[in-house]
Amino acid sequence: MNCSSTTTAGTSLTRPQVSLTQRKIPLMTDFVGTWDATLTTPIGIMQVVFDITETDGVLGGVARSDAEAVDILDAATDGARMTWTQHVTTPMRLTLKFDVTVEGDEMTGSYKAGILPTSSVKATRRPQ
Repeated sequence: MNCSSTTTAGTSLTRPQVSLTQRKIPLMTDFVGTWDATLTTPIGIMQVVFDITETDGVLGGVARSDAEAVDILDAATDGARMTWTQHVTTPMRLTLKFDVTVEGDEMTGSYKAGILPTSSVKATRRPQ
């Protein structure tokens, strides 16, 4: 470790020199945007659009399919990871719990629909 010494009023102080490197830390805004998603379901592939928004530090938005539009609820982030819940009624009433990771304009992860098996989700953010 490199150190530097300074003298103040006859007292010698040794301070370590810290090397800071830049590192991209994901922000909530890294998740914001319109995402074209493909969900693998037990009954086939489903195309969904996630419109993820941030208002006053709170993430939310809407998920839209051909069948319905539902709110994105309880959204939370941890680094590049985002989780949220949706309550759908089509094809049946279910609570979906999403757990995804975002890298750039790509989203990958999974979701759990009630007692059904965990399924995959992949999405690409639309250009703004």
